[in-house]
Amino acid sequence: MENTRRKFIKQSAIMAAATYAGTFSSSAKSYKRIIGANDRVRTGVVAFSDRFKDTLLPGYLNHSKELNFDIVGLSDLWNYRRDLGVAHLKSKTGTDVKACRNNDELYAMKDLDAVIISSADFQHALHAIEAVKAGCDAYVEKPFAETMDEAKAALKAVRESEKIVQIGSQRRSGENYQTAANYIQDGKFGPLTAVDLVWNVNQPGRWRRPELVARLKQEDTDWKRFLANRPFQQWDPRKYLEYRLFWPLSSGMPGQWMSHQIDTVHWFTGLQHPRSVVANGGIYTWKDGRQNWDSMVAVFDYGKPDTTDGFQVTFTSRMQNSVGDTGELYYSNGGELNLITNKVSPKGGLKENEAKAMGMKANLLPEFDLSKTEIKAATGANMGGDPLTSAHMRNWMECVRSRKTPNAPVEAGYYHSIALMMTNAAVRTGAKATFDEATQTVMAGGKVFKY
Repeated sequence: MENTRRKFIKQSAIMAAATYAGTFSSSAKSYKRIIGANDRVRTGVVAFSDRFKDTLLPGYLNHSKELNFDIVGLSDLWNYRRDLGVAHLKSKTGTDVKACRNNDELYAMKDLDAVIISSADFQHALHAIEAVKAGCDAYVEKPFAETMDEAKAALKAVRESEKIVQIGSQRRSGENYQTAANYIQDGKFGPLTAVDLVWNVNQPGRWRRPELVARLKQEDTDWKRFLANRPFQQWDPRKYLEYRLFWPLSSGMPGQWMSHQIDTVHWFTGLQHPRSVVANGGIYTWKDGRQNWDSMVAVFDYGKPDTTDGFQVTFTSRMQNSVGDTGELYYSNGGELNLITNKVSPKGGLKENEAKAMGMKANLLPEFDLSKTEIKAATGANMGGDPLTSAHMRNWMECVRSRKTPNAPVEAGYYHSIALMMTNAAVRTGAKATFDEATQTVMAGGKVFKY
């Protein structure tokens, strides 16, 4: 994996545009103490979300005692969730945690070393910038960014800070995914011909929080700070708590789900982004006022620039029937690499009769197991600390101590953000989306796409 990470980073040389990252003030905390082997790593939490409570925290607690990490502060804009978070952390750790009304108060704490960021989708990049400017290492949930300006600003800030930043693409810490990456990169699979990415659920309540929406009052939070750099709009408790349903606070399916799976394509192949994307879909079933689709298909063209070779990737997702579940399937002329069953097989490969008709030889891959144990990414609303996330959290914690590059460095987040925004551009405009390397901008219908 170390060789794979070095290869990935070497391929990740891109231009980072100078943006508003410089508006965040840098303080003396940027020059923090070097953490010794026996020093406690003082950790803060940015937003007491369901994702943090049900998945990130259990993964963290699996390793915190062994690695000497301790949560000392929690920031949340809503007083109810702030108080709930502090009480929950005390019940799990037995220690008091400082309640902070916002991130300014969190970073004013003495000797804060690291933070776990699980805020709203559109806040991740800005909160990553805040963290590294305050001298903290960070675990940053995906999607890394939902606009190119944010992605470029965060990439620049993280690189300049030399802080340890782990993007929450937990597949990179799974045995089966690491074996798959090596198998493809070693040439054993042969050239890719296609990839099918699937994420299907049947959950009318997915991303809905009706009970919390009824509880939330504007005077109990900071709406203006919540919106961050998004255009101002009138107070709406649904958009505060169910933001995944509303653009430009979230792209929905592409940001929440596709960003995980498209990252494996980049990782396995060394390609940084699609050559083009088209998409179609709509709100077909859950007509509850949402703005983001409940069904979609995106089709990607991948390959080296200015060449005719390459392969097609499809991302299919629906929220009203779970047949197909969640998985990634990679195809070559010789067979299938299936990350649902964690097996390589000759399924679909070139058989003898078909090959002989054209004077060719059969091409059938041998059976191969990608993992000795079944490891699947959890997909339910309450994910309970799945093994992939636990392993990913441990990798970040170990890298905070060793100062080695984590499994999902900032470049991984930057590149999945490009694919995400190309998909968004195709979704929002109906046009084919492309990426301009020279300016690092997403184009749709011949125009630069921003929102």
